[in-house]
Amino acid sequence: MRILFITHSFNSLTQRLYSELTERGHQVSIEFDIADSVAEEAVSLFRPDLIVAPFLKRAIPESIWSQHCCLVIHPGIVGDRGPSSLDWAIHNGLPEWGVTVLQAEAEMDAGPVWASAKFPLRTAKKSSIYRNEVTEASVLAVLAAVDRFEMANFTPERVEGTAYPLMRQTKRNIDWQQETTASVLTKLNAADGFPGVADELFGQACHLFDAWPEATFRGKPGKLLGRRETAILRATADGAVWLGHVRRAGGLKLPATLAFSEALELPELPLADCWKSPTPTWQDIAYEEAGGVGFLSFEFYNGAMSTVQCQRLTEAFRWATARPTRVIVLRGGSDFWSNGIHLNTIEAAESPADESWANINAIDDLAEAILCCGTQLTVAAVGANAGAGGCFLARAADFVWVREGVMLNPHYKNMGNLFGSEFWTYLLPPRVGQDGAQAIMRHRLPMSAQESVRLGFYDACLPGPGFAVDAARRAAELAAAPDVSERLAAKQAKRAADEALKPLASYRAEELREMRRNFYGFDPSYHVARYHFVARTPHSWTPRHLAKHRDLDWEVPE
Repeated sequence: MRILFITHSFNSLTQRLYSELTERGHQVSIEFDIADSVAEEAVSLFRPDLIVAPFLKRAIPESIWSQHCCLVIHPGIVGDRGPSSLDWAIHNGLPEWGVTVLQAEAEMDAGPVWASAKFPLRTAKKSSIYRNEVTEASVLAVLAAVDRFEMANFTPERVEGTAYPLMRQTKRNIDWQQETTASVLTKLNAADGFPGVADELFGQACHLFDAWPEATFRGKPGKLLGRRETAILRATADGAVWLGHVRRAGGLKLPATLAFSEALELPELPLADCWKSPTPTWQDIAYEEAGGVGFLSFEFYNGAMSTVQCQRLTEAFRWATARPTRVIVLRGGSDFWSNGIHLNTIEAAESPADESWANINAIDDLAEAILCCGTQLTVAAVGANAGAGGCFLARAADFVWVREGVMLNPHYKNMGNLFGSEFWTYLLPPRVGQDGAQAIMRHRLPMSAQESVRLGFYDACLPGPGFAVDAARRAAELAAAPDVSERLAAKQAKRAADEALKPLASYRAEELREMRRNFYGFDPSYHVARYHFVARTPHSWTPRHLAKHRDLDWEVPE
């Protein structure tokens, strides 16, 4: 079928559904929801069999839904209605939630139901639940709904429901003097990603995001107790919570200590045992060992890796290589493996060009440390989405195992035609060929986990459920294998042969020469694209690689 997506943006859920439907043979084109007239034009050009709305912030116009079947994805159980569905579910501590695919009508979220799926509602940030459970449930429900529509033998059921209002800041407000840690975390989790919780720090208005529990430190309720790297610790009525990110009025969402310079006057509260902690606390880099394997996790918010974070992770990796292990597994984070350089901290810098240069060099240092590790076999266990430099940072490992359902965006051009670094010119061609490498770098669409393995970019695609356990088991088998010493020797020999043929320094210099033009050259495309990305500027048009119906050569098949 021809399926038109009308969506607010090409977010992670939209990308996943695009991949799932195109892999099943459907022809999918995308139009950003900019204005009614634009959406009407897209429908006229594409003449879709079906319209799907994965992510909307306003209603589909009657001129479209009255003439076409429009399936809307609602992140709530059957009968739930309203714009803050997932927020209310988290806020109310419900044990189970779900996704409903319903047909658009005049009343929002009130149309007949085509499919639904449920999931246990874990205690976590809203953004994390959306990227994981909501996404997986949406895939199941949308595929079922599309099949039912295509077979034309299903009648959707109309269900009476309850409409919940938009959750406003008056409901999210935190009373730091009275509320417990659990209550504070629930409110912050229910607002994570967007809109955050309106509050004050250092006497200045801001929105709070990225909260973490603290098991040890306590203090006078509401008091700022200290800092650790980029996070701030604030006391509650019965404990304390870490605040990882804040957005000041009119500003960008930034690491807390970067948003408020006053935070640097707070006492530093380092981890007692380097990269390990036995109790819940804020810890963006963590290390543990089991069965001859070292596991290095890096939980960086939204997968963005700043200059300092790259430097600290490089230090942690080098420390891990001195441990008595045979394999090091790079786990990344729970919501993203890595998305490369940190565009928000770059935008906030006094000189974004200089900070871009520092950041790309810091992530290159990390990639080089992984590439040159001769003491252990390295594995990138990519259990969450990755983009741009993060995709190639993973490829710097000896093995890359990716979870089924993960979406990859191994290209840089959407960010103002960035050339890219992280040694992609060394890593990619031997695996996919020169033509294949250029095709991947030019292709601005997401890549599924299965496709990455088919192309030879990554090594294995593992089932979604139990991915972490399966990856750990495989790593332990790798460490216990009788030929591990031979593998290490072969790895060292290959690295030496490659170095003799063309040093890594040459690849890096060539890539950075192009990146320097992006950062400091006459063409401002990167700086313009970065600004619009971090400022979340509303789209004024849909990129042509997404809107196939706007291609000059587009013709509706007979």
